[in-house]
Amino acid sequence: MSPHVAPRQVKVIGIGAGSPGHLTQEAIAALRSVDVFLVADKGAAKDELVSVRRALCAQFIDGIEGEDYRFLTVTDPVRGPDAERDDAAYQSGVADWHAARADRYADVIADLPDDAVVGFLVWGDPAFYDSTIRVVDAIGERLPIDMHVVPGISAFQALAAAHGIVLHAVGQPVHITTGRRLAAEWSPALGSVVVMLDGHLACQALVERAPDLVIHWGAYLGLPQQTLRSGRLADVIDDLIALRAELRAEHGWIMDVYLLSPS
Repeated sequence: MSPHVAPRQVKVIGIGAGSPGHLTQEAIAALRSVDVFLVADKGAAKDELVSVRRALCAQFIDGIEGEDYRFLTVTDPVRGPDAERDDAAYQSGVADWHAARADRYADVIADLPDDAVVGFLVWGDPAFYDSTIRVVDAIGERLPIDMHVVPGISAFQALAAAHGIVLHAVGQPVHITTGRRLAAEWSPALGSVVVMLDGHLACQALVERAPDLVIHWGAYLGLPQQTLRSGRLADVIDDLIALRAELRAEHGWIMDVYLLSPS
């Protein structure tokens, strides 16, 4: 990497959970500074995720004098069957996926004009269960970049607001984990637990151990199809499993998050 090559400006922008109202003033200003947005193409079933990003840019950039930008979609590498992997294989698979993503993005960025500002639009907040910062760091190992990160409203913040709840009891912590880890690490001592990246509602494994847990669940938070459910875990889990499958079939994709708390 030559020290004489000016670094590429890369903006990693948290856009919240899909609602235009989730964008901060800082995020809007960052949008307007970007020349080229790079967006992962994850197939036709997830076209809406790209469409929402396009709509946000149209709303906050289009019509402003002197502002011009374009979208470039980059085919996302195949990640693999995470649910079938043990922890070591899962970590290795994700690392390979990140590297493949970084290679593809670096190739695209290298072909852009030297002064083009590149933007990545991150669902929720870039700090929570999202790979973009790590991928951009990996791009920086391939060509010089200068990264700036803009925070966004996270899915669990949107969940709490939608249900009108506080995530934790007074003076108590919140434990944030993934569906993959929930059953193995849950205990009453954790208190309130926010669960992300759970494609199979792993909380169903806790019904016999802790049927009185209360669940607050939300999908498509901030979008017109936002769907919420809450109740005693043992009472609502069967309906949630069916509802989640119906929503995924209807829309072709689903993003959901939930809180488990003591009764």
